[in-house]
Amino acid sequence: MAKISMKALLESGVHFGHRTHRWNPYMKPYIFTERNGIHIIDLQQTVGSLEGAYNQVRDAVSKGGTVLFVGTKRQATETIEMEAQRCGMPYVTVRWLGGMLTNWTTMRARVLELEKLERAKEKGDFERLTKKEGLLLTRKIERLESRFGGIRKLHRLPDMLFIVDVRREETAVKEANTLNIPIVALVDTNCDPRDIDFVIPSNDDAIRAIKLMVGYIADAALEGRSMRKDEEEDTLMPASAPEPTVIEDEMSDADLLGAATLAKMEAAAESELVDELEESADADVTMVAPDAAIEAEDEEDVIEEEDDDSETVTEDEAK
Repeated sequence: MAKISMKALLESGVHFGHRTHRWNPYMKPYIFTERNGIHIIDLQQTVGSLEGAYNQVRDAVSKGGTVLFVGTKRQATETIEMEAQRCGMPYVTVRWLGGMLTNWTTMRARVLELEKLERAKEKGDFERLTKKEGLLLTRKIERLESRFGGIRKLHRLPDMLFIVDVRREETAVKEANTLNIPIVALVDTNCDPRDIDFVIPSNDDAIRAIKLMVGYIADAALEGRSMRKDEEEDTLMPASAPEPTVIEDEMSDADLLGAATLAKMEAAAESELVDELEESADADVTMVAPDAAIEAEDEEDVIEEEDDDSETVTEDEAK
């Protein structure tokens, strides 16, 4: 956690409160002195409160919580939107709609309607409408985007609110108190701190002061997200690497197999040997048969020649 120095707070004008006649008496414990008709905020308490708020936001986000950034005044809208987007948190910068928390179901339905219209426009469905109908739907998308664009990724009620100027965002404070949602807020000398869970006494009008404080809270949210990511990585079981195969010396079948298995293998080998011998014997018989037939034919030819010779001899004798 990077701490904010007292010098940075002084240079940003965090210590300047409102004029003394506009103060809220409940802010007296946070006021250091009065100078030229302006209350000066005790920066020692600001530093301590800021560190406590930082820890609260960080812990909430590290547990999977969501912090809703709220700041609709002109000096805060740009900073709130930029820092909330930087830390990946939802935000409200245009106007707090009554029931945004207490009537969350209806608000979520409006966000879904916005997403539905945007998908229809991307598909080209508006081109099949008349020019007037398409223009009306386009304006409706713009209006919904301005009001609900910052909370479109908020799928459930936030776990915490961070507010700039609780006097201006009185409705948001009341709804959060009704639902017991904790509030971290920049509280100036003209505000009532009683409904705020984590008060950060600070100037809520100077742009430099708002940038410094909002950026610090956004850093807390980023740290919480990184802590949650590290915890998720630690909980994942590392993949066990396969054990290396140990190449052992070659072993004989007698060492590896049982006696019964060896007996079966020997019997199978003997039967295979007998089959091979029978096949070879059959092959010899088939090879011998043609030779015997040839020899028999030769013997018949010899007998026929002898018969012819005997016939010629008898004829000569007769003559």
